Amino acid sequence: MTRFRRAVVLVADGAGCGGAPDADAYGDAGADTLGNIARAVGGLTLPNFAALGLGHLTDVAGVPAVAAPRGAFGTMQEASAGKDTITGHWEMAGLLTTVALATFPRGFPPEITEPLRAAAGRGLLGNKTASGTAIIDELGPQHMATGDLILYTSADSVLQIAAHEEVVSLPELYRICEAARGIADVNNIGRVIARPFVGRPGAFRRTYNRRDFSLVPPQPTLLDRIRDAGPAVVGVGKISDIFAGRGLSQSLHSEGNADGMRLTLEALAALDRGLLFVNFVDFDMLYGHRNDVPGFARALVALDGWLPAFAAALGPDDVAFITADHGNDPTTPGTDHTRERVPLLAFGPAVRPAALGVRPTFADLGQTIAAGLGVPPLAHGTSFLDVITP
Repeated sequence: MTRFRRAVVLVADGAGCGGAPDADAYGDAGADTLGNIARAVGGLTLPNFAALGLGHLTDVAGVPAVAAPRGAFGTMQEASAGKDTITGHWEMAGLLTTVALATFPRGFPPEITEPLRAAAGRGLLGNKTASGTAIIDELGPQHMATGDLILYTSADSVLQIAAHEEVVSLPELYRICEAARGIADVNNIGRVIARPFVGRPGAFRRTYNRRDFSLVPPQPTLLDRIRDAGPAVVGVGKISDIFAGRGLSQSLHSEGNADGMRLTLEALAALDRGLLFVNFVDFDMLYGHRNDVPGFARALVALDGWLPAFAAALGPDDVAFITADHGNDPTTPGTDHTRERVPLLAFGPAVRPAALGVRPTFADLGQTIAAGLGVPPLAHGTSFLDVITP
């Protein structure tokens, strides 16, 4: 039975809320993105998030636990191995990653770099774990002088290639990354990321021409279930990249959070029935990975301020969810993702307020959407549809 006409998932990329029972195993004991940011800036003013129940999820200074939240609220634990963008989004869509994707903390071995060098027709610089902005500052001048590509990775399963847009054209960079994707497939690497940048030494700047070339989901996901049943699936931001285009009816590329908010409202107005899946990338890309606590806080305030306009655009049979794919606590050492629980806020005219507790897997979200849209159930997850709908 269909209970929703449209479901919207808003992913605040990296906005975890602490409390992961296995955080210590990932080196992330004490990580609490929302809570630690709020403490670091002396409190956050997020009245709309507070009204939805955010203050019930973790201690967020300035965001009280209101007596009567307007939405359903809880947290979700990640059941998959890892703390990567892919594993988080895939799990939301019902696909668990039981074997962690490959990581390369000491750089990539010759069996990866040699075929990559041959496919690119260019040399490689770096080949180490690094912050994206730091390695561009370090190696950008040499790259501009030689044309060699900047190759780096992180604690996640990523192979990242940075190049100046005046040295390597975007079509060439994307072609190289497509070739790298083939190499990554046989080495179980989650994402190949094209990282174009512009500017001059001392003032380099990465652009929104970034593209992710992801591992293809090995099994059907929520997106496939919905699209195969007839309703549309629209991705905003890097959703299409994360799912390698699979299960999407339409993809809208965004240039940051503000553009993503604009595109979300436009896509919602055009969507008759189905799923709108949105990723707000700036939390992670601009602030979490750069340890920019004030920037992350400002982005949260901006999203909070946009929520009333978004809520007003929801129809009587619509439901919206706000969540995250992992943590990215900018107050902790390092610039990598953090293993955390993530928020789960559900609201809209079709939702009744309820306490959802701690969900044991992100897949509970996907299973609930599948049930609400009346499509076949997913392989993992337990629906909480009956809790949030009359």
